[in-house]
Amino acid sequence: MKHDQPDLSRRGFVRGSVLSGVGLGTPALLPVVSAHATEASAEAEGHSSGACRPGTDFTEQSAALTPDRTVATACQFCNSNCRLNVDLKAGRVLAVRGEERDPVQHGQVCVKAELMPQLVYNPERLTRPLRRISGAKGSPHSQFEAVSWEEALRVIARKFLALRDAGQAHTIANRTTGRMPRGTGSLVARLFAMLGSPNNTDVGPVCNDAGGNALATTFGLGNFTNGYGVDGATGEDDLGSARHYLFLGTNQAETHPVTFDYLLRGRKKTKATLTVVDPRLTPTGAAADRWVAPKPHTDFALLLAMLHHIVAEELYDKTFVEQWVVGFDELRAHLAEHRYTPEWAAKVTGVEAAVITEMAVEYATAKPAAIFCNAGISHQLSAFDTYRVTTFLAALTGNIGRPGGGCNFMHNTWPGDLRLPPLAAPVPDRHQALPVGPDYFAESILTGSPYRLRAVMTQGNPLVSSANTTRVKKAFEQLDFFVYTGLFMEEPAYYADIILPVCSGLEMEGVYMRRDDRAIRWQDQVVDRVGESRPDWEIWVGLAHALAELDTRRPAAEWRAAFPKRWMDYRQLWSDFTAHTPGAAGMTRDRMRRRTEPLRWPCPTEDHPGVSTLYLDHPRWYEAAESLDPAHRGKRFLTPSGKVEITTPALEKKLTVTGHSALPVFYTHPEVTGRNPTLAYSRKFVTNPLNPQAVTHPVRLGVPGSDSVHRDFPLMGMTGRPSVVHFAEITHWTRTGKQLNGIRFIQIHPDTARRAGVSDGDDVRVESPRGSVTGTALLWEGIRTDTVFVPNTFGPAQKVGDVFDDPRYAAANTLPDDGFYDNLSGQQAFKCFACRVVKA
Repeated sequence: MKHDQPDLSRRGFVRGSVLSGVGLGTPALLPVVSAHATEASAEAEGHSSGACRPGTDFTEQSAALTPDRTVATACQFCNSNCRLNVDLKAGRVLAVRGEERDPVQHGQVCVKAELMPQLVYNPERLTRPLRRISGAKGSPHSQFEAVSWEEALRVIARKFLALRDAGQAHTIANRTTGRMPRGTGSLVARLFAMLGSPNNTDVGPVCNDAGGNALATTFGLGNFTNGYGVDGATGEDDLGSARHYLFLGTNQAETHPVTFDYLLRGRKKTKATLTVVDPRLTPTGAAADRWVAPKPHTDFALLLAMLHHIVAEELYDKTFVEQWVVGFDELRAHLAEHRYTPEWAAKVTGVEAAVITEMAVEYATAKPAAIFCNAGISHQLSAFDTYRVTTFLAALTGNIGRPGGGCNFMHNTWPGDLRLPPLAAPVPDRHQALPVGPDYFAESILTGSPYRLRAVMTQGNPLVSSANTTRVKKAFEQLDFFVYTGLFMEEPAYYADIILPVCSGLEMEGVYMRRDDRAIRWQDQVVDRVGESRPDWEIWVGLAHALAELDTRRPAAEWRAAFPKRWMDYRQLWSDFTAHTPGAAGMTRDRMRRRTEPLRWPCPTEDHPGVSTLYLDHPRWYEAAESLDPAHRGKRFLTPSGKVEITTPALEKKLTVTGHSALPVFYTHPEVTGRNPTLAYSRKFVTNPLNPQAVTHPVRLGVPGSDSVHRDFPLMGMTGRPSVVHFAEITHWTRTGKQLNGIRFIQIHPDTARRAGVSDGDDVRVESPRGSVTGTALLWEGIRTDTVFVPNTFGPAQKVGDVFDDPRYAAANTLPDDGFYDNLSGQQAFKCFACRVVKA
């Protein structure tokens, strides 16, 4: 047991607000420690309260640096959803501090808090709408001219209407992103419904959709099941009360540092054990009692073996299974028939059978035990089936509907959708949507299958985030019409016909959620908008009114009634959301502004505390469940049976059409070493049962694998976040972000590097069958010898690093194959690609 691990905050990931008095326009790199830890260490070392020590605030009583007001807002980066108290002087940001009164946040913020003002005060900001006037699409020499918002929106409206009038509405598409203000996607959906296009998509296939799909299939809701902090209904701590944590493919110390620190504080009290499963050692694994390093893309086998052992040894919760689980007997027979034993899994994963057995026993016998998963599971082509097996583990051990337990699959969007008043205007019949994933935009544009997209609008960065980036570039070069919305001239901006400048998080009022546990805060606007930038919801309301002016088929009054101008004020928009979204009536602006802690959905009335533990056998949960749908009255689980559904005839029939089964059968990525069973895709299309508005390619599972690709590419590569500094691509546009982590460090085991003639610090090239990217070799003993880690989110347009002489890198997603993906959720398989490493 390693309960004497140093505080996470002392290891450099979270900062106490005692340090946050430093002006953040030019951030000082002070020792990164918790306010609480600093005070404790000072006392231990005999310092007086006035002594000079790390964390002393030298701005106290400074006339120039004493704020004249403080605004409460929320961080827009990772899902810790930290409250930011921003100190201002004459309208300029002096400091960003955490929220001391939030027991989860504990006054802390991480390094990314100081990046928020750097998005505002940034010379690279887009400040006016732009229109292309010359240059080939994608060329860095593309030329743009400034235009008014009215003209920019009219150009877009004319193009959309022309396509609709030509019977091509289905060739218009949009892809949202997680950076957008909550509810913008609902506006996009309404506008696309009125146009007649089915292709209003989101970033889920490159993020974490599969976890939500699996949770909804097994339990009824596609959401993270438990919560950080105290459950208002029971008065008990939820996830902090766990006795065991099983982390699969999640490096929370760097990706969710503040909420991870909350879990570590709980662990000290409960003496909980922590197992981290990851092919490489991360700061999260360093804090664990057990670090387990399977081959990439083999978690599915590991989990099946754990499940097999728990069932075979009767370690499951017999009372819970008998009362609340449907399909247990079929599952038991399935596991025995396929012999998914720890010994079998050891051959697939490279993890010893004894270790798998120990993991199974520890998880099954610790009460309660919490599972956490993130992109390490989502970014696999077996993502949905792997997550389904994980839900079985929680259900069979009685760890669902229980504080301190659950399936906490991160980034599952709350609350599914925010609903607007019913649309009174008639809507045309719509063509079937494109497949959900991989990046089917590229496939559609390049091949015309199942039809060719003509106009695309994005709120993210597909030129960095999508797999097989070289192919995506070719597609956007050939796209007829493209609208880019963003803060900076990111990679896709150079392919755009129209560029629209958006606001950063400090420049707008609204809500921000900790999507992990459905927790939401109100954020006030901190500073004036930069230039003519607008928040996303205003862009879509404005586009609707441009359509009203130009549409010769639909009366203008219908567009204007569907998108009232009062929605330009987010307070009015949010009021309509809470009035029409099931389970959200208690989440009013006034209530949330009064709170120092976020409020969790579902929350049906203003006297309801919100739900921390989904499916808890408690009156407050039953009240919330009924508010979501009257048909849920009296139901604990929101499935057709009202129970946990492992397999039912209806579910089996639903999944069979795609080649899957309610009882998952093992397969993995064809570029995993070892000739494992894999899959083959059919060329035909069927309706996707998880996303019935779209189609998908059925698969044939169990196809024998081949090692032929590994003759030239013997290693397995995987991508992931570079460090705690970066979140997606946007942090690369801050000076601090590039100062701290502007170099792409390729993690390679020293033995592997030696065989390749590579030394620590060498410039190297990682090559896959799709292409190559460069970086700097970082020899790291904490990674499998057959695995290479390539940090993502770097892109060639990121000019802010030039001042530090940072290289401009090609996107890491040049390396993965977009042809391999989860045909149910659409998840792209970023976590395994055959590769080799050579000196550059």
